[in-house]
Amino acid sequence: MQYNLLSNTDIKVSKICLGTMTWGQQNSESEGHEQLDYAISKGINFIDTAEMYSVPAKAETQGSTEKIIGTWLNKRKKRDDIILASKVCGPSANLTHIGTGPKFNKENLTSALHKSLQRLQTDYIDLYQLHWPERPTNYFGALGYEHTSNDAVTDFKETLNVLNDFIQQGKIRYIGISNETPWGMMQYLTTAEKENLPRIVSIQNPYSLVNRTFEIGLAEMSIREDVGLLAYSPLAMGLLSGKYLDGKRPEGARVTLWPNYLARYAHPNTMKAIEKYTALAKENNLSSAQMALAYVNTRKFVTANIIGATKMFQLKEDIESIDVVLSDDILREIQKIHLEFPNPAP
Repeated sequence: MQYNLLSNTDIKVSKICLGTMTWGQQNSESEGHEQLDYAISKGINFIDTAEMYSVPAKAETQGSTEKIIGTWLNKRKKRDDIILASKVCGPSANLTHIGTGPKFNKENLTSALHKSLQRLQTDYIDLYQLHWPERPTNYFGALGYEHTSNDAVTDFKETLNVLNDFIQQGKIRYIGISNETPWGMMQYLTTAEKENLPRIVSIQNPYSLVNRTFEIGLAEMSIREDVGLLAYSPLAMGLLSGKYLDGKRPEGARVTLWPNYLARYAHPNTMKAIEKYTALAKENNLSSAQMALAYVNTRKFVTANIIGATKMFQLKEDIESIDVVLSDDILREIQKIHLEFPNPAP
């Protein structure tokens, strides 16, 4: 395994981070524990979850993923061996069942954090992230931008003050943002500097061969401001494994179970690009998934690559991508495909 410093900290996190959002629906508690045991045995020390998981979000399964991690922590007694990250929801019309409210203010953040700590059966979370912006803006694949002049959002200073209180209380160690824009990142950074408040150490946004929009604005900021990317959906919901080519719908796969989740990736050029990436991998005796993950691993702005799997063979294949080295020729061919089909699945 390879390790990177979490930006502006002395914490070393595995470059492969174990994502967990399927635990509680597609994966049982025992399967989640099996994944954790295997990942730890392979040197992974970084685990990412969220209060809204498992996915798809439903009232009856909300928090199930954190609970599965919590029972594992209680059973294995390995809390000090891992870096645990979780996230608090932003506003959403589909998540009223969570009950913490849509605002990043003291009342809602405090409620959300304490519930997560209880489910996780731990006294602290290493990295606490704001899952998506409170204000109306572009995220989750939204294109175009329509400005609302009077956005009713919590002041960045207020949010950082609350998070600082959590740090002082020992309930969280560091803070991060997720699904953010360049403007949002700079607001958190400049407010923290001006007010002497905690600095964000990470940004968790999507990044894959079919979605390199992070490179437009955020990549330079990530490097220059030292806020590393925790890349999520590096296989574009599994599409980059090639398992959905030619209209295939494997039994039990996410797109098979929940076809509406394909909407974010439904542009015709997405599958055209994936066909070319899959062919390139085959020509070089690589698995499509490992080539896609290995590419993400090469990016200078990436602190960790968040993988997720429902089957153990997928997990093993994903973790082994850390040892895959892409030649300069392969990287050039990847760039050619990208220029032909740029960001078809934002």
